[in-house]
Amino acid sequence: MRARLAVTPAQYRRVAYLTLAALTLIVLTGAAVRLTGSGLGCPDWPKCYGHALPPLSTHALIEFGNRALSGLVGVTTVLAAVLAFTRRPYRRELAVLATTLPLGVLAQAILGGFTVREHLAPGFVMAHFALSMIVLVAAVALAWRAAYEPGSRPRSDDRLSVWSVRALTPLAALTIFAGTAATAAGPHAGGSPGQRIHRLHFKGNDTLTWVVHRHATIAAVFGVAVIAVWLLRRRRGATQDALEPLTVLGVLVAAQGLVGSVQYELALPTDMVWVHVTLATLTWLSVLWAVAAAGRLVPRAAPLPAAEPRPRARDLEPVGGAG
Repeated sequence: MRARLAVTPAQYRRVAYLTLAALTLIVLTGAAVRLTGSGLGCPDWPKCYGHALPPLSTHALIEFGNRALSGLVGVTTVLAAVLAFTRRPYRRELAVLATTLPLGVLAQAILGGFTVREHLAPGFVMAHFALSMIVLVAAVALAWRAAYEPGSRPRSDDRLSVWSVRALTPLAALTIFAGTAATAAGPHAGGSPGQRIHRLHFKGNDTLTWVVHRHATIAAVFGVAVIAVWLLRRRRGATQDALEPLTVLGVLVAAQGLVGSVQYELALPTDMVWVHVTLATLTWLSVLWAVAAAGRLVPRAAPLPAAEPRPRARDLEPVGGAG
């Protein structure tokens, strides 16, 4: 069986990228479920209205369809994990990364069940999206490592450039978190008309405005940081290949700013909110791509051993003294 499942590095690279695409797709379909008001299309979990199949209603079919697609994505991640052990030559780090993916999908399914049972409480919805972003970290790492053999890419000794790119990650995560808070306070609760869904309401009727302004401020800081890192990398002689992910990231952040401003002025239309979520997901993937492309650092040189003290003249005298 192991011989039949054995795959080459090129074949496994395609599997890793297919898995990454599937995990990205499920994020976007999950957002579509929420924005179409189908978050409680199946008010129970794992069944739908107590049955294995959903009733013939639009919201139920959309919600159940997303669950079915999640199952297919889960199968894809299991396949990626199994093939990581049959890849030849075997690489332990790929097997470890691939194993985390089905575990992440399982955690998503469990969290999704609690989200439905808690009637789309804001904290659960925000955690659901955040967990998707964490799973994508492992998926990007798997795809990137599968594309290169160990030692095929030289390590970097430019610590300032590499750490400046890495510093974009927590800032991007904070921007996305603020975006999920804005959605949790906005009009797209995820439920259909007549269903009561809890919203973020810690500042009363001003909650949405307050959160949106904070999100816009953090996003602006993130955009400036991306430009600054791009200029720094270019000044320090980065190649076009190294600058490419930062260039793509800058374009996506600019597009995000434009879409976010327009959707706010238009009172958050559903279609534009979905585009905003899609761009946010692609932005997160671009940040991870930029971090991976920045490379690993050369280990710091080990300190030289301390010089032994020079012997004193008296220590050089024969044991029996001068004769």
